[in-house]
Amino acid sequence: MSRSDHPWRVVFMGTPEFAVPSLEAMLQSTEDVVAVVSQPDRAAGRGRQITPPAVKKAALALGLPVLQPPTLRDPAVHAEMARAAPDLIVVAAYGKILPTTILDLPAHGCINVHASLLPRHRGAAPIQWAILSGDRSTGITIIQMNAAMDEGDILLQRAVPIEPADTAGTLGERLAHLGAALLVEAVRGLKAGTIEAHPQDPTAATLAPRIQKSMGRIDWAKPAESIEREVRAFQPWPTAYTTLGGKQIKALHAHVAGATPAGPLTTPGTVIASGEAGIVVAAGAGALVLTSVQLEGHRPLPAGDFVRGNTVEPGTVLGT
Repeated sequence: MSRSDHPWRVVFMGTPEFAVPSLEAMLQSTEDVVAVVSQPDRAAGRGRQITPPAVKKAALALGLPVLQPPTLRDPAVHAEMARAAPDLIVVAAYGKILPTTILDLPAHGCINVHASLLPRHRGAAPIQWAILSGDRSTGITIIQMNAAMDEGDILLQRAVPIEPADTAGTLGERLAHLGAALLVEAVRGLKAGTIEAHPQDPTAATLAPRIQKSMGRIDWAKPAESIEREVRAFQPWPTAYTTLGGKQIKALHAHVAGATPAGPLTTPGTVIASGEAGIVVAAGAGALVLTSVQLEGHRPLPAGDFVRGNTVEPGTVLGT
């Protein structure tokens, strides 16, 4: 049996929903997924209930053994992964940098499914930062992993357009399925020896650091175009938000108002108009139209429905 015919023993490492299609694709391929490694269960949701990550739930449903080590630097973790005897480790949004002891474990190395066109947007939140940066396109890159974050040689790369209405959620779902398909292609190419890795251009690198919840607070002094990108990039989490009458209100959908002056219309955060079409709010440059909102303790509403039940008169200042 040739190297390309022999199934490789694969340890899959991933945590969020983004990684599930890649796990499923590996299972449907000719390879043998022998173990899954995921982050520990965490408190989530309004009730802060301990919740297993999406990859763990998928793996258990598929009958796969799951490891959830708090740290990968524990010698016992290394020993347990070594017992799995992986030919290859596949990583998709696992959430931690792999130590060299793990990187050196499989005979054919470790590969990573990264949701950007590397070297652009290295880091934990490439999907959000592609939207925040106003990129017209992004994509998936499969890399050979090394000890540095997202700096490994590129095996395969494929681009997709970022649609004007894309949120981190919608874009992430498309990239997850593209990543799964490209992963299978990469493993097949590695086994056949038909893929040639090439180094990244470090001069073109940008960073995509982890998104913090505090980043969702809208700074109305920013240009409307920037705020609109934040509304999309922070959907579904942490969501962009401001305050109205001392209560938090989430901006779920918005668009830049047309035909507005380049400079400030009035004090940023001031409501210019409100009605069926939405709530028009002055920004540092231009204005933003909120078309779907959610007041704390209430369900999401189209802005037209919201203003019929709440007083949002012109001159109201949001974010105070």
